[in-house]
Amino acid sequence: MHVLVTGAGGMIGRKLLEVLASGGTLAGREVTRMTLSDLVAPQPPEFTAMPVTSLAGDFARPGAAEDLVAHEPDVIFHLAAVVSGEAETDFEKGYRVNLDGTRALFEAIRAVGGGYRPRVVFASSLAVFGAPLPDPIPDTHHRTPLTSYGTQKAIGELLLNDYTRRGFLDGVGLRLPTLVVRPGKPNRAASGFFSGIIREPLNGEEAVLPVADDVMHWMASPRAAVGYLMHAASLDTAALGDDRNLTMPGLAVTVAEEIETLARIAGPTRTELIRREHDAAIARIVAGWPRRFTAARAEALGFRPDPDFETLVRAYMVDAGIGASVPPASGRSG
Repeated sequence: MHVLVTGAGGMIGRKLLEVLASGGTLAGREVTRMTLSDLVAPQPPEFTAMPVTSLAGDFARPGAAEDLVAHEPDVIFHLAAVVSGEAETDFEKGYRVNLDGTRALFEAIRAVGGGYRPRVVFASSLAVFGAPLPDPIPDTHHRTPLTSYGTQKAIGELLLNDYTRRGFLDGVGLRLPTLVVRPGKPNRAASGFFSGIIREPLNGEEAVLPVADDVMHWMASPRAAVGYLMHAASLDTAALGDDRNLTMPGLAVTVAEEIETLARIAGPTRTELIRREHDAAIARIVAGWPRRFTAARAEALGFRPDPDFETLVRAYMVDAGIGASVPPASGRSG
């Protein structure tokens, strides 16, 4: 089996590659080859003997998508995207990558012809929904995005449905919850603080909290997200019907509950590293996001969430090598 991963240099892409390389199988078949794509050539996973092609470049440029599918990968994980905050501030870049790039990929698949019909797992977003919304939000609720990023992902979902209906590909779209706790450095996503207020204090560093403590959000761990992607690649899509897009299970957690969990795991002094600094732009974006979902369709198809937020945080600590203890606090800066 040949697997293509766009956006393979991102956090979730790297974790997916680790799982694919370590397990060596996908959907009950041996993974014999991988093609990886990102702006900077992704680092191939360690300890794998299979051929890995790592490509650098803008996948939305003319001709790039055709190059990616030239060898007819069996499964395509389409993770490449401009994140929410950047898509809102850079209108043209967001549409060029998130919309034009996605359609270019689908068109390149269609152009291969000859009965080629790969499984395409598309990373969508809960941002396809926008206020006013019921609480909780059913996974069949109509798409009402209130951001450019959400609009781009909503259009991507509709394209996935139509290209699947026409028989060009076999698509599964996953509306991933916000991934917490993200490892590494903060990115430009408007939701980044949900990870930052856990990650930075655990590392003895200050974190900025730009919204109120009562803000609630739908979250999942990176481990769960990789599991969702893997499951989507092996799913019997006949059960999906005409709408190939699913809201993934998650946890509805408030900022206050995050802080309480941090204090319980690492001690109350860690929460002192959280500096409240209201950001009207981020607060406005987050206010339009959905808070809580029912994911009945996905759960009926075997997608499983994290059991609770504390388990989610402890999984991050293990993956980050923090273990049962945390480093001493470095104190507030400034």
